[in-house]
Amino acid sequence: MGRAIPVDTGERGLLPSLPLPVWMVLITIVFGLGVGMSAPELISSFNKGFGLALGEFALILLPSFTLAAAMEQRALAPDSRVAVLVSPAAGAGMICPDTAYAALSPIAGDRKLDVAFGSYTGFKLLYPAGPLIVATGLGVESDAIVITGLALAVPVWASGLIWQRLIGSSAPSFTPAQKDTISSPGSLSALLPFAVLAGLLVLGIAPQISGIVLLDFLTGPKGALLAAALLALIMVDKEKRRACLDSAVRRTGGLLLLIGCASAFGTVLTQNLPLSDILPGTTGILGILSLFLLSALFKLVQGSSMATFAAVAPVAAPIVTELGLPGVAAVFAICLGSFIAILPNDSFYWIIRTTGFSEGQDRSLAILSAGSLVQALVGLLLLIAAILGGLI
Repeated sequence: MGRAIPVDTGERGLLPSLPLPVWMVLITIVFGLGVGMSAPELISSFNKGFGLALGEFALILLPSFTLAAAMEQRALAPDSRVAVLVSPAAGAGMICPDTAYAALSPIAGDRKLDVAFGSYTGFKLLYPAGPLIVATGLGVESDAIVITGLALAVPVWASGLIWQRLIGSSAPSFTPAQKDTISSPGSLSALLPFAVLAGLLVLGIAPQISGIVLLDFLTGPKGALLAAALLALIMVDKEKRRACLDSAVRRTGGLLLLIGCASAFGTVLTQNLPLSDILPGTTGILGILSLFLLSALFKLVQGSSMATFAAVAPVAAPIVTELGLPGVAAVFAICLGSFIAILPNDSFYWIIRTTGFSEGQDRSLAILSAGSLVQALVGLLLLIAAILGGLI
């Protein structure tokens, strides 16, 4: 992860500052008891919901964070064009826009904001990041997710770049001290795990060419992630490999707890509320807009994109099922809603603010937050057009 500026997390107002999983547990218990569930019934529903898809998430998050930790140990020689072009892939492959930006910004020169918007877009819309995490939470499986993400990513990324050029910005004239870069042409080998990941995923959506079990596994999202993570780990110095794995385990454990609590809340909620009477279910467009707004609201309150994916998808899964919403569209409605907005409660904001803007220029909030809003709306309009056109 990138280095963030400390933010006050003490108690404010009447509500104490508690970790999100704690809030999820408390809200679930209070809600369950409030609607008249007995203690055994509430505990049984909580247990059932908590375990939903946790195994799948472990297979996604552990190799993803291993890949991210291993990639943090490597760097490219200074080349702003390379930094900009690979930023979406880095955001997706590292499963974290903070990490991707921190790794690429030292070589980006005066194009740091291009890298920031690229990393943010890739993390939100490209496999194996946002779309895979959300699809797993919703229980959606479709090769169209990869293609749809690619189709949305290009115009959404471009809208962010156009916005920041229209509003005007400049990068600092210095490059903050970072890890030593590799100056040889061979430094491009740092991108090899991403190439392997992309290649395996492409093979996975192509017509089946073999019935070999190992090949079938490696060309799926989870197998491709595992292969890329192992390759990245092998490319790291031997003495640093254990640290990469320890980092991956810590990050995975925290998210699995959050996902389990959110899933339990979603189960208890949908067992007791007629969601079809709360959300508009007569048309797919209104249902998709509801998911977009739900994700946007959570992102505004929580700040963390990963926490938004982890918490919203399990809660929304029963909604998608009950309303019969198109799975692929539901995945990207949540992903696009999470674009809103890059605010001071998001660590990504502080990383870019301290490295991507000239000294004395304090337009970071307008450029980043309004830019992410533009990206979200452009993506939503494209998604709606695709639904109306029967493409999704």
